[in-house]
Amino acid sequence: MKSIKRILLSGLMLAALTAEVNAQWPGVYLQPVTITGMPGLQSFVYGTHNGRWVLLGGRTDGLHRRQPTVSFADAGNNKQIYVVDPATGSVWSKPLSSLPVPMQEQLCSTNMQFHQRDSILYCVGGYGYSATAADHITYPYITAINVSGLIDAVMAGGSITGYFRQQTAPEYAVTGGHLDMIYDMFYLVGGNKFTGRYNPMGGVSYVQEYTNQIRKMTIADDGTTMTVTHLPAVTDATNLHRRDYNLVPQILPDGKEGLTMFSGVFQLTADLPYLSCVNIDSSGHNVPSGFSQYYSHYHGANLPAYSTASNEMHSLFFGGIAQYYDNAGLLVRDDNVPFVKTISRVVRNSAGVMTEYKLPVDMPGLLGASAELIPAAGVPMFPNHVVDLDAITADTTLAGYIVGGINSTAPNIFTVNTGVESSASTVVYKVYLVRGSGVGTDKANVQSTNGLALQAFPNPHEGSISVMFELSAVSDVTLTVSDVYGRIVMEETISGMAVGRHKRQLHLGNREKGSIYMLNVSTPTESSNLKLITGRR
Repeated sequence: MKSIKRILLSGLMLAALTAEVNAQWPGVYLQPVTITGMPGLQSFVYGTHNGRWVLLGGRTDGLHRRQPTVSFADAGNNKQIYVVDPATGSVWSKPLSSLPVPMQEQLCSTNMQFHQRDSILYCVGGYGYSATAADHITYPYITAINVSGLIDAVMAGGSITGYFRQQTAPEYAVTGGHLDMIYDMFYLVGGNKFTGRYNPMGGVSYVQEYTNQIRKMTIADDGTTMTVTHLPAVTDATNLHRRDYNLVPQILPDGKEGLTMFSGVFQLTADLPYLSCVNIDSSGHNVPSGFSQYYSHYHGANLPAYSTASNEMHSLFFGGIAQYYDNAGLLVRDDNVPFVKTISRVVRNSAGVMTEYKLPVDMPGLLGASAELIPAAGVPMFPNHVVDLDAITADTTLAGYIVGGINSTAPNIFTVNTGVESSASTVVYKVYLVRGSGVGTDKANVQSTNGLALQAFPNPHEGSISVMFELSAVSDVTLTVSDVYGRIVMEETISGMAVGRHKRQLHLGNREKGSIYMLNVSTPTESSNLKLITGRR
């Protein structure tokens, strides 16, 4: 294996009960790269051509502040076009100011939806301050960008105006969703329309409308004329009510292309991330039963990879923001939803069963949120931009680069955020796929494959603990707590519990600090276990 300086930080055991899998392929490690002049951007758009990148939009600051007067301020908008050659470490830039005002305003917004087909990058929507509207708006535009021509023009210092085309329609007024393709069809998935100034306390400063939709369209484009045909949208106010999530292209067990919406915010009944995901294919969408995602709940750097030989789909997630994190082998729930260092992957096997794993390496800091993983030139891929694992023969392969995103100084900064607690990262990280990396095994989060979606918090606890679980059918439920010797400490059976999410409060009394107990929740058809640890006493 090639000798390359690695960031191989210690991996921690996942939660209570774990299963091991061979992590030899694909193993990952990161290598930092400092590029002189590299901008700090987050929530931006990128396109690629011949190994070079073009970066547009997004923000130049860190996590948005709470105060409506300073949150998403115009001063933090990225008003430059950047071209980066990672092979030579070169950076070029050009201001947007020569473009028509509607293009300027949209292309310096945050959280646009985007997708590149061949040499054309399509950018949809986005949120930001519009001087034209004298307000913060979600832009009702689609802009088509000739990536190869634009890169050449920026590098040469020439005119850029001929490489942009823009149309308007109400369907494009979306931010925080994703634009992708399944075969020849474009899918604008989830997100919301946000008008006015952000305010975490709600109120009259804004109007927010989740799309709750998958909006389908075809785009006929010869490079001069762009004809968009909007098809009937799919509406699902329960499962598609999401924004700021990860939409990852997939090869499904039947060999066909698809997409998966991983997590996102916010639940209909709580200001918390979803633990469920949504699979999308040409025929429709569904929520896979028996799977929960505990890591990587907000949009961040991710990498899809597939093995035809084993018919396994791997979706890797790098850092970001999540409701759960690992602490010395314990899966900890933090409803403040902090920045995390976790590198995880979700594996879908040939039977369609999905399992979440924590990799034995971490991010080198609280990084990855609102970042992008830009594939490396030459890495073998399927037509839908999924890495072809079987086509990789080397022991070490550069798969891509983690670019930009938010670099936070602490896990929870939102309530104390003055603008200096986080920043937009200027460090690029090479992402390598490695055979026989020798850094240990991935740890399977057995809760991720638990149909009951069992949770217990706080854990460690101080005698009182909330237990949450979900039923897919009316059923009798038994909750049992036992010590490490198998002796039952408490047991409770509830008859005929209804379908849906349930919460029970357990009172375990005074226990010695560090005492370990096993919680079992079972129905006549399924059972799940979780380790409980006593905290301060």
